[in-house]
Amino acid sequence: MQAPVVFMNTAAQRQTGREAQIQNITAAKAVADIIRTCLGPKAMLKMLLDPMGGIVLTNDGHAILREIDVAHPAAKSMIELSRTQDEEVGDGTTSVIILAGEILAQTFPYIEKNIHPVVIIQALKQALKDALTIIHSVSKPVDLDNDDAMIKLISAAIGTKYVAKWSEKICRLALKATKTVLLEEGDHKEIDTKRYAKVEKIPGGEIEESEVLDGIMLNKDVVHPKMKRLIEKPRILLLDCPLEYKKGESQTNVEITKEEDWNRLLQIEEEQVKMIFGTTLFVERWL
Repeated sequence: MQAPVVFMNTAAQRQTGREAQIQNITAAKAVADIIRTCLGPKAMLKMLLDPMGGIVLTNDGHAILREIDVAHPAAKSMIELSRTQDEEVGDGTTSVIILAGEILAQTFPYIEKNIHPVVIIQALKQALKDALTIIHSVSKPVDLDNDDAMIKLISAAIGTKYVAKWSEKICRLALKATKTVLLEEGDHKEIDTKRYAKVEKIPGGEIEESEVLDGIMLNKDVVHPKMKRLIEKPRILLLDCPLEYKKGESQTNVEITKEEDWNRLLQIEEEQVKMIFGTTLFVERWL
């Protein structure tokens, strides 16, 4: 039996040893340098062109990096680190990328001195343990029921964002939204803002008019000018079926020979819709 023939990409480059290590550090540092100016109270905004042709102004590290197309494995790992930070914590994407890039840059002189990477990794792990010990020693407990203390914590994350001008309003909205979606089962507490909290943007108005709604919001407009725009204490009926006559699943042909047949066809459609509405009204009255 003949062995299979494998075609390799002749343009591919393979790097090993110190050359690969230096290239990885250089690529990671290049990614960190892209968003370095987005950190701090004097952070600058980046102007991006999204795939749809729209212009985006932001200083959020994750929003910037996810629009970048990179080919280097180390650069991809840095972008994946930003995505993980955003999913697990929700903040600090810029800080974690800059910190990771700077740590790798500080290891560069030791690699030039022929120190084995395993030794460098062990030193970084020991530094992590020491940093966690110091953090626990200087940390202070926070009362979750104290709104003023919580707003101070939230403002630390909001202060560097584009909405820092409305920091007080945004902080209170964020705190109220978080408490709204808080789930408590005994000693276990769960807050899943990505699943239970949604942001609905409505054109017009001011940012000061933003508020948190405890419930479900459907951004729909009226389909007829005579319909009411304000209904107090409404009864809402949820249907899982369309309010129209059932159409054929595939192409349907109808042959009509007389004018009465056409009128009868329209009448059948109206009867079908009336039957659906009659059933709906009956259910509504029964409720």
